[in-house]
Amino acid sequence: MSPILRHVFTAILFTLLITLIMIGITMAAFPLDNWSLIIERTIYDVPFLVFVFGIPIVAGAIIGVTTGWYWRQRLLRVSKHLDEIAKGQKISTDDEAYKELDKIQQFMEQIQEKIRIQTENAQRLVTERANEREKSLQEVVVQERNRLARELHDSVSQQLFAASMMMSAINESNPPDDVSIKQQLQMVEKMIHQSQLEMRALLLHLRPVALKGKSLQEGVEELLVELTQKVPMEIDWKVEALTIDKGVEDQLFRILQESVSNTLRHAKASSFHVMLIERDETVIMRVVDDGIGFDMGQVKTSSYGLQNMRERAFEVGGTFKIISLPDEGTRLEVKVPSFRKEGESND
Repeated sequence: MSPILRHVFTAILFTLLITLIMIGITMAAFPLDNWSLIIERTIYDVPFLVFVFGIPIVAGAIIGVTTGWYWRQRLLRVSKHLDEIAKGQKISTDDEAYKELDKIQQFMEQIQEKIRIQTENAQRLVTERANEREKSLQEVVVQERNRLARELHDSVSQQLFAASMMMSAINESNPPDDVSIKQQLQMVEKMIHQSQLEMRALLLHLRPVALKGKSLQEGVEELLVELTQKVPMEIDWKVEALTIDKGVEDQLFRILQESVSNTLRHAKASSFHVMLIERDETVIMRVVDDGIGFDMGQVKTSSYGLQNMRERAFEVGGTFKIISLPDEGTRLEVKVPSFRKEGESND
């Protein structure tokens, strides 16, 4: 309890105590014959109730005024010394005002410390709740992506494969004599083939982004081996074992997934090359295809695919560069600094 509140509380208790004493003394000295006449009773021409309650109230008021004056003087002294300190004047450490200032400072420091602790607790609680919501949401998203991928693979993807086989058999074994119909059937076969590539790219997008306990080398090689089994494209790679942070691995792997998806959907490429190495404390990932390419001056660099890959590279402190020319393929390169711990090596 602060000194001011303590003095106010003391004045109130003192007033009540005097009131009780006055009632006791008055009742002993001037007993009442009939309590119903208490309002009409007088003592020395002073109404009984005024006599009993007036004196304690006056005494309490005097104490209150005295206390207020006392604390006003103390506050004035403190204010005066604060002005002196602000003007550069020194005061003695033995001065009463200095001790008051020191107490006030300690009190304010205690309040600030409590506010800081409460703020930290509130921020930590909000962060924990946000992390829990994000983790829960990510789990739901991953489960839903897996479910969609399975359903698309088991239904649409299989139907496209069957349609592709049927069209290939029709065009190869029993082609129609009509040239126009023959061209239309061949066009349908190409459209089905392109739809298969689009479906594989979509399934690649739906699969979970994280490596799920695998190293970057294992994840990349597994992805490329799967592509060689499903895509009629010449795919080769050079992937070295790297020692980098998990967050960097996840971002590089996702950039590769995005690049593969773009190649399957748009490039119409016959070959695809991936290189993932580390040289001079820099991780280099290079993806090259021999597809139709595009005009760098006309493509929207802010398109979702390119912008997404660029942001992922920047997020881990890397650089992102893409070069493409019409009918000459596309070359994508990401470089990320590799910060090794002491004692680690490339071996």
